[in-house]
Amino acid sequence: MQRCLQLASLGLGKVAPNPMVGALLVHNGKIIGEGYHHRFGEAHAEVNAIADALKSHPESILSDATLYVSLEPCSHHGKTPPCCDLIIQKKIRQVVIAHQDPFAQVNGEGIQLLKKNGIDVITGICEKEARELNRRFICFHAEHRPYVILKFAQSRDGFISPKHPDLNTRWITNTTSRKLVHKWRSEEMAIMVGTKTALLDNPELTVRDWPGDNPIRIVIDRGLKLPSHLHLLNGLVKTLIINEKKSEQHGLNEFICLNFQEAVIPQILNVLHKQTIQSIIVEGGMQLLQKFIDASAWDEARIFTGNKWLGDGIPAPTISGSIKERIKIDDDQLIILKKES
Repeated sequence: MQRCLQLASLGLGKVAPNPMVGALLVHNGKIIGEGYHHRFGEAHAEVNAIADALKSHPESILSDATLYVSLEPCSHHGKTPPCCDLIIQKKIRQVVIAHQDPFAQVNGEGIQLLKKNGIDVITGICEKEARELNRRFICFHAEHRPYVILKFAQSRDGFISPKHPDLNTRWITNTTSRKLVHKWRSEEMAIMVGTKTALLDNPELTVRDWPGDNPIRIVIDRGLKLPSHLHLLNGLVKTLIINEKKSEQHGLNEFICLNFQEAVIPQILNVLHKQTIQSIIVEGGMQLLQKFIDASAWDEARIFTGNKWLGDGIPAPTISGSIKERIKIDDDQLIILKKES
């Protein structure tokens, strides 16, 4: 199962809103085929593992093989046929599953279908690790909102920006940390900034420093005052503009009107859920980050501390959680927090 999870992780950033899944076939204690879900809309892990096994073995070997899979096989027709049907058709005798699929159209039905067809099913193997890997997918279906990652960088004295930024103080972190952020962007479905960050930093919010797909860009522009020359509004990447004036589409730019007289964070998360956006990085600024924190609408926070002293400026958001990981990146420190339930 640990190998299944390794395989599954290769789909990060490519399979959403589907889950990451890895699978392998074992015969007489030996792996004879393995596969994972490569990209949304393409063949599932079980299909790829079976196809891999059949490259060098006769189909008859499958009836005496065990299929290991990191998530319950699907039992419904989606972009691809049900994996359960293929498992039954190939007469695989035993299936070992890490955990049950929380998706409403599966949610135990795949397991029951396999059992009804005489297949021995074992569940709960490496379940904790498998659920951690697919925490975005699980959050989306269990809590009906995207998985929220907060990301910011602070100076050694706790400021995210000087009062008067210039070219010498624009970057708090080093180039290695900034490249890591671009890798993160390639792994999530969307990225969000507030009005001031869009205006002052003019970010592109792309993955230009890392191979992968650009995330959907989201910007808060309550009064639609951001100038059209900003990178965020260049129409080259799908971009959602959250505002209180209009809802309309212009190419890849979609204007979404919300009621700013009421709590806006739950409204944003509801919109993103409806758009099947499974995960989001909130990159700032401070006010937007603090709103997510105050609304308890976050799951993990990735906080860089650079090797700079600013002396004064905009203080970093106030946040607390359990430390999941500490990483040293050259002269930067990265702490990953998990929200305590």
